[in-house]
Amino acid sequence: MSGETSLAALLRSMRPQLNEGSYVFCTLADWSGLQPDEVIGSFREQEGLTVIVSRGRAEALKLPFSYEAAWITLTVHSSLEAVGLTAAFATALGQAGISCNVVAAFYHDHIFVAQADAQRAMAVLEGLAAGA
Repeated sequence: MSGETSLAALLRSMRPQLNEGSYVFCTLADWSGLQPDEVIGSFREQEGLTVIVSRGRAEALKLPFSYEAAWITLTVHSSLEAVGLTAAFATALGQAGISCNVVAAFYHDHIFVAQADAQRAMAVLEGLAAGA
């Protein structure tokens, strides 16, 4: 299944879900004792490996981090070829003064916002969906 491509349908049915917990972005030279099932996301950059893990796991492994995030999943199955979804929710969040870090996975888009902004971000996203 390739997912939804219609922006209007994506916005109407994006159904944001706030995942429990606090998440952090760490940059590492290697996997530093992390197990694959502990990693929410990863990306290899020229400067090192970026991983997204629970704050508790990062603290247990003494991994440095500087940003604590809430993790919001848009539960609609969005196509990787869809145009405009990221721009729409990033613009809405930006207009509310909320920074977001986005991970587009095969089935869903995942948005990481500052932990303190989680409830406001949910309200903005729910409002965006309701207005579509």
